Amino acid sequence: METMTLPLVVGVDGSDGSLLAVDWAVDLATRNRLPLRLVHASLWERYEGAFPTLSRERSSERVLAEHIVGSAAERVRRHAPRLSVSTETVPAEAVSALLDEARNATTLITGSRGRGELKGTLLGSVGLAVAARAHCPVIVVRGDKAALAGSHERILLGVGDPDTCREAVGFAFREAAARGCELDVVRAWRCPVREAADDTALAEDPEHQHEKQAVALIQTLVADASAAHPDVRLRRTTVEGAARKVLVHRSAAADLVVLGARRRSGRFGLQLGRVSHTLLHHAACPVAVVPDRT
Repeated sequence: METMTLPLVVGVDGSDGSLLAVDWAVDLATRNRLPLRLVHASLWERYEGAFPTLSRERSSERVLAEHIVGSAAERVRRHAPRLSVSTETVPAEAVSALLDEARNATTLITGSRGRGELKGTLLGSVGLAVAARAHCPVIVVRGDKAALAGSHERILLGVGDPDTCREAVGFAFREAAARGCELDVVRAWRCPVREAADDTALAEDPEHQHEKQAVALIQTLVADASAAHPDVRLRRTTVEGAARKVLVHRSAAADLVVLGARRRSGRFGLQLGRVSHTLLHHAACPVAVVPDRT
């Protein structure tokens, strides 16, 4: 029996950010030979017939919703005529709609800010909520023209707690293989000011010991994926400093930064730490948040 290929899902609302996300998703779908699904969330459809006095407003909102998804689909067809694309207007609030779509998606893609959100904000509320709670990889499309065009030919993978980044490692290797680009695996480390007095090795050279641990962690985490993707050009980088600052700085020379996230049970979904929050707000390229599935 043939298995169904889950689509890439893009949240569209007619904003400039969502159109950039659509364009970026077209390239991703084409490289990975995946269908594309464009989703627009509108609460007006839910209230149809409930408030007759709002019929004019409801009709106007429906026309706008149809125009948004129709224009986005036409944009896809102009860029990639052979790409399979479908559209859907969902009668729900945007975050709820996209989280539901994420259950049957290969990856969920959003813009950094949506229609109606303040231009001064670094990341819109929808993008942040979806990245924090979806149970599939989420990519927030942001960054400069060079990154959006893939000009750097480099993917940046930030590795932290091994329990949160194993799925992210596989995701980053697959994308680097599809792009034929370099994968820069980065582990930032910090050396505590005070070391245990009875730990002679660390007391003598704590920086060296912490760096060795960072190198060993990278080696362990990438071993299987590297063997599965021997053609991926791999750079292993250890840097002393705060991970969020190191990764934001290095994102300026990357086309995509990949981070892991811990899955949690209950209504609050994933657990995003300070590093993920910082990158989602300040990275100079698109950010992929990949949940651990264990």
